[in-house]
Amino acid sequence: MDMDYNGDVGFLDPELLQLNEVSPLAIKSNPYVAEKLFEQWLSLPESTLLVKSLFNNAKAGVPLNVSGSVSSPKASSSNSAPSMFPAGSAPPLSPRSSSGSPQFKPLTKEICKLPSFFSTALFKKIDVDGTGIVTREAFVDYWVNGNMLIKDTATQIYTILKQPDLRYLTQEDFKPILRELLTTHPGLEFLQSTPEFQERYAETVIYRIFYYVNRAGDAHLTLRELKRGNLIAAMQHADEEEDINKVLRYFSYEHFYVIYCKFWELDTDHDFLIDKENLIRYGNHALTYRIVDRIFSQVPRKFTSNVEGKMGYEDFVYFILSEEDKSSEPSLEFKCIDLDGNGVITKNEMQFFYEEQLHRMECMAQEPVLFEDILCQIVDMIGPKDEGYFTLRDMKGSKLAGSVFNILFNLNKFMAFETRDPFLIRQERENPTLTEWDRFAHREYIRLSMEEDAEDASNGSADEKLKNS
Repeated sequence: MDMDYNGDVGFLDPELLQLNEVSPLAIKSNPYVAEKLFEQWLSLPESTLLVKSLFNNAKAGVPLNVSGSVSSPKASSSNSAPSMFPAGSAPPLSPRSSSGSPQFKPLTKEICKLPSFFSTALFKKIDVDGTGIVTREAFVDYWVNGNMLIKDTATQIYTILKQPDLRYLTQEDFKPILRELLTTHPGLEFLQSTPEFQERYAETVIYRIFYYVNRAGDAHLTLRELKRGNLIAAMQHADEEEDINKVLRYFSYEHFYVIYCKFWELDTDHDFLIDKENLIRYGNHALTYRIVDRIFSQVPRKFTSNVEGKMGYEDFVYFILSEEDKSSEPSLEFKCIDLDGNGVITKNEMQFFYEEQLHRMECMAQEPVLFEDILCQIVDMIGPKDEGYFTLRDMKGSKLAGSVFNILFNLNKFMAFETRDPFLIRQERENPTLTEWDRFAHREYIRLSMEEDAEDASNGSADEKLKNS
C-alpha cells in the first residue's frame, strides 16, 4: 500500500514511537530524528498490517477501538503500535557466535538498513566493554541518541568500521565483515571446509576494494572515497543476492578463483612470491621485458611483499586488475610509461616502449607497423589537448586509453585490437555494462573450469586402468 505522508513532523507525538529509552524532549528538539524513526516504524511489517487494518476499518465505518490514550506508553499491549525495537521484556541481545545472534542480524538489516553481515561489527561497536551483551537501551543510545540514525549509509558504515583514533579505514577494518559474510552467505558455504581459501577470498575482496575505491593509493580509505565509490551498493547487492557470482563488483567468487589461479600458475615454486621471470610468462608471454622491468622498479607502485625483486599476492592483484581492466583507471599504466615522472607522456617515452613491440612483430614474421604511423593513430584515438604530449586527464577522457597501452606493451592484445574480432565487438554491444575485467574473468573462469574437468576425467581414466590391470 502506497501512502503519502505530508504531515509536519513537529506535531508528531514522540510517545507514539514507544521509545521509553529516548526522551520525548530530545526527539521534539530534533524533528529530523522523529521523521526518520517514523519512516522506519512505517517500514516494519507489523506497522503495515496495523495501518492497513485501521484504514480498512475506517472505510467500512467501524469505529476505532482505542483504550485510553494512544499516546500513552502505558497503553495496553493489545492496542499498542508495534515497537521498532525488541520488547523491553525480551532477553538482551547476545552474539553467541562470531556471526551475530539470530536477534541482532534482523535488527542490523531491518532497523539499521545495513547489510546483515555487519551485525557482528555493529554489535562490538556498541558492546565497547566486551561483555557479550547488548541491551535494548544500549542499542537505542548508540543508534538514536548517538545520531547514527540520521547519517547516510556510507557514514554509518565508515563509523562502524573505523578505528577510534584514525580518520580513515584500513584493510584490517574490513576483515570482520568478510569473516561474517563467509560464515553466513549461502553462496560461500562450500568454502567452510577450506579455511585457507576463505582467508584468500577475503584478502582478494579487500585488495579489490582498495584498488578501485582508494584512489589515492595510500591504503587509507577515506569517507570521501567511500561515498564516491560503488562499494556500498555492492555490499547491499551481496547481502540480497544468493548467487555470489552475480555480484561482479568485488565479491564474485569466480573472479577470486581466476585471480588466485593465475597467480598460482606463475608462482612455480609456490612460495607466494613472483619474480620478473615468472611475470614475463603472464598471458602467454604477452608483455614486453621493458614494461615488466618498469613494474619491478616499483616506481608506479611500491610492492607490499617487502622482498627484494619479488611481487607478493597483493601486488599481483593490483597488477592483474590494471592489466585486464585498463579503461577503468589508467593511472598505474600511465605511471609506467611516464619514465621521468613529470606527469605527461611524451612521444619519446612511447617510442621507448614501442620499439620492443616492433622487434617482436618482426621476429614473429608479422608486418611491422612503424612508430610514426602508430603515433598518428594514438593521437586520433585519445585526442589530447596538446598533440605534443599526453596527460592523465587526456587518457581518462578516452574510452580507447586501454588500447593505447596495449599497443605499447602487450603484443597479444595489440594484435587483437588490430584485427577487431567481430565476435568480441558483438559481445561488448550486447553487454555494455560489463567491464573489460568482467569479460576477461568470465572467459578465464570457463577455461580454467574446462581444464580442471579434463584433468579430473584424465585422473579418473588412469584410476580405472589401474583397477583393471
